[in-house]
Amino acid sequence: MKILIINCGSSSLKFRLFHITGDGMQPTDFESLADGVIDRIGVHGNLICIIGKDHTYNEPVVVKDHGEAALEALKLIDSSGLVKPEKLDAVGHRVVHGGNTFSEPTLINDSVIEKLEDVSQLAPLHNLPAIDTIKTIRKSLGPDIPTVAVFDTAFHSSLPEKAYTYAIPWHLAIKHKIRRYGFHGTAHQYMAERCAALLGKPLHGIKLITLQLGNGCSATAVTEGHSVDTSMGFTPLEGLIMGTRCGNIDPSLIGFLARYENVDVGEVEQWLNTQSGLLGISGGSGDMQMLLEAERVGDSRASLAVDMFCYSVRKYIGAYLAALNGADAIVFGGGIGENSPDVRARICSGLEWFGIVIDHDRNKAAIGT
Repeated sequence: MKILIINCGSSSLKFRLFHITGDGMQPTDFESLADGVIDRIGVHGNLICIIGKDHTYNEPVVVKDHGEAALEALKLIDSSGLVKPEKLDAVGHRVVHGGNTFSEPTLINDSVIEKLEDVSQLAPLHNLPAIDTIKTIRKSLGPDIPTVAVFDTAFHSSLPEKAYTYAIPWHLAIKHKIRRYGFHGTAHQYMAERCAALLGKPLHGIKLITLQLGNGCSATAVTEGHSVDTSMGFTPLEGLIMGTRCGNIDPSLIGFLARYENVDVGEVEQWLNTQSGLLGISGGSGDMQMLLEAERVGDSRASLAVDMFCYSVRKYIGAYLAALNGADAIVFGGGIGENSPDVRARICSGLEWFGIVIDHDRNKAAIGT
């Protein structure tokens, strides 16, 4: 079985072609035949794709929207000879926001697209490009090849009311569908399932804290395979300090900055999403590796950014240990979580009271695993 997976960002489209054998339940059942990314969509565009282990394409492309980017991906896969688009068995789309409507992977039809459009106001920068891509793929491949949407919010649909409700006027929350939705759900679900497999324990019998740490960051408390609390909220801006997002702040800051900087609320929200977090603190970069290198040569603001990042994650670990009444494991994922032993060690430093002690040799050896 050959499945094409598509992941739309606000200005990028990532894709990967898998050949799946067996029952698809083990990591060894998945062979990556090709993967690539088209970024800077609507600006200049650039396509980077690796076909198998032998060929790499890196060339400029002109695409005005995600639909055109999807067609470029199909064209490249077609020309590779690995599979013709019409011979694909299925296409999977990662969709950021499913609102209250979608809580599990969903076979896409016209009715589903209409419902996706209805909830797109909750995440317009991500959902609208995904819908554009879905429509283009369905039109290009025809009705015989199933397309499925997998939602970043779905894993968090199990949050209890006390965890997803905001303390705002009830009628406004109901009217505008304001609640904690949570994001990175596919990543947190995978981490939980993979951890259970590595521990050799049933997922329903363990309690976990999963940490997705990359340019975007989130923490989730998982019990019996279900998300019961998570750091991101109504939007992906809430929670941990991230690459360019502020994470938790006093909500009054938005009005304060709008008034005293004489800008509208939208401008402030843009600052909090794209100019804050590690980038805002350091004044230099939102990239953790670059900040660690800057810290080593004496950059005090880079050092502060790293310290604040690790501290914010450690606070969530403490909160979720309380929410879960203990945990069986803490799981690190994402580009930072998987590739920065220093950050993992600094996050866990001070948690010895709970029995969390880092094996420094094994921690240093764990890169990208």
